[in-house]
Amino acid sequence: MRSIRPSSTRSRGRRGALAVTGLAVALALTATACNDSKDDAAGGKPAAGASQGSDSAELPGDIAGRLKEHGIDPDKWKDGAWKNWNKDDWLREAKDFVNPVIDGLWKPERMKSAKDPDKTIAAKDYSDGQDVSDPEPSPVQARPEKTPYHENAAPVGKVFFDSPEGSMVCSGTVVKDPRNPGRSNLVWTAGHCVHAGASGGWYRNIMFVPSYNDLGKSADALRNATQQEIAPYGSYWADWVSTSNEWIDGGGPTGGQGAPYDFAVLHVKPEQGTKSLEETVGNALDVDFTQPSVQSVGSMGAWGYPAAPPYDGLLMHKCLDRPGRLSLGSTLPTMYRIGCTMTGGSSGGGWFRVRGNKTVLVSNTSIGPADNTWLAGPQLGDEAQQVFDHMSDKYGSN
Repeated sequence: MRSIRPSSTRSRGRRGALAVTGLAVALALTATACNDSKDDAAGGKPAAGASQGSDSAELPGDIAGRLKEHGIDPDKWKDGAWKNWNKDDWLREAKDFVNPVIDGLWKPERMKSAKDPDKTIAAKDYSDGQDVSDPEPSPVQARPEKTPYHENAAPVGKVFFDSPEGSMVCSGTVVKDPRNPGRSNLVWTAGHCVHAGASGGWYRNIMFVPSYNDLGKSADALRNATQQEIAPYGSYWADWVSTSNEWIDGGGPTGGQGAPYDFAVLHVKPEQGTKSLEETVGNALDVDFTQPSVQSVGSMGAWGYPAAPPYDGLLMHKCLDRPGRLSLGSTLPTMYRIGCTMTGGSSGGGWFRVRGNKTVLVSNTSIGPADNTWLAGPQLGDEAQQVFDHMSDKYGSN
């Protein structure tokens, strides 16, 4: 993407790379009994809550109580008041994540108005690692994906969330869950699409829409779009989220040393119904944690929904190129880099390669320059696999 937020620096024996939210509350769409079990920082199972609609004047008591425990005014979660954040409102630690389902919050117009997290990398952020970086690639013009997306593309969609700057959008990919075959509810995206890093905390109202605008309709055609046109496979709320401790500790607004760890996994549940994401979409990809060398890969492709000009975020695009290396510093692992003109909003979108006869996810869009000529994504090694395995092991069967 051209929009960026890094993940964090490599763990050097002081702590693991894992930070799982352990969702403080997960709201069902219909009333359920309360369960007051306490989360822990490693991602304990959340307390269940009662239903909450977007027009409700009051939050359920258990939700209000948990917010108060963290010093948050519960009124900020009702009647749209959650828009009025200040620096003291961040929920930062893994055990603090709160993402209650607000039925009907992400309506078509609100989705279309979401902005990209507009942060771009500056030359100074990677100049000290140029001795091991490959030459900057030539720009590759992003091409619109064929429609309908669900028949022609990997299972890519859009990740929506609210930040103190307003409603934001990234991209994400449905990935297979080895502990829940055929019924995965896991989505791969970027760390900066779920957590602000060192200067903030968890974002709010995180939701995934697979095959957004599946038929690739124009803005004019979508002027009075129905929910079905925008979200043909429904909307999926994140009830657990996992990213790296390094991202949380060191993530910043322009990439820097955090970018090599800019990855995250969402566990999602449907806003309506009970069918798993993979069953509904009909597809999911394996994640490749082997960190293939750039010399061994003939081509990588990045997919996503670029939202910053000249794009409008409505159409899925892709770039294919032979990857090179980008170094942000001599003590950090190199990143993959390809030529691509996609802009912010493509953040978190999957990078794919063909391994054998299968398409696998090998990275995700993390950072790019202000002139929108290339993209860089993290190599997915031990740290990324630790995040993924923990999510699959703890929550995959839920």
